[in-house]
Amino acid sequence: MSILVTRPSPSGDELVTRLCALGHTAWSFPLIEFSPGRELSQLAQQLTALAPGDLVFVLSQHVMHYAQPCLQQTGLTWPASLDYYAIGRTTALALHRACGQNVLWPPEHETSEMLLQLPTLRRLKGKKALILRGNGGRELLGTTLAQRGAEVRFLECYQRCEKFYHGPSEGKRWRDRGIDTLVVTSGEMLQQLHRLFPAIDREEWLLGCRLLVVSERLATLAQELGWRNIKVADGADNDALVRALQTT
Repeated sequence: MSILVTRPSPSGDELVTRLCALGHTAWSFPLIEFSPGRELSQLAQQLTALAPGDLVFVLSQHVMHYAQPCLQQTGLTWPASLDYYAIGRTTALALHRACGQNVLWPPEHETSEMLLQLPTLRRLKGKKALILRGNGGRELLGTTLAQRGAEVRFLECYQRCEKFYHGPSEGKRWRDRGIDTLVVTSGEMLQQLHRLFPAIDREEWLLGCRLLVVSERLATLAQELGWRNIKVADGADNDALVRALQTT
């Protein structure tokens, strides 16, 4: 098995290191990189505008990479009176380390659908919900919280920027290295990967690779794009990806 990991640094590099230590052949090929979000400077103001019992959602560990230093610069800490939620275990741990509060996250798959099944999110009339995210995404979460009575506000803490690669050169490079397994952790990156390579590489190689994704939604998208050998990990963190690759 020769594995191409497309998730961005540093998580992608960490996953490759772990896989190589387990005896696999793995390469890092990050498809996106990050920069501060356009609304990051509003974070302190938005947090202080929340009342006790209001909700804060952190949708990626990348949020914490930018949000925590931003709050430290303003001298503000995460209010203890708020209820905190995260999209998955890794993000929850990062948020807990920063705020010192209890953080809830979905116990199984790290998706908006699973997060919305938490009992504490069923009735939200009169609550405010601040959703900290990158540039776009997770619209279902905001829409459903609003339907349940919450006043929803999104705040862009970071931006995802597509990295540029020369498709024909990369197609030759990864085919020569015998890549037969792909790790993709977002729909945005899956579509980017699909359109990056020339049609001949896509048909003769890319779509024939085993594909590891992190949700059923991504698996459905992959099928629509032409992949057939698809496996869904039981989470989006590196631990879950390693477990899935060990049993592929």
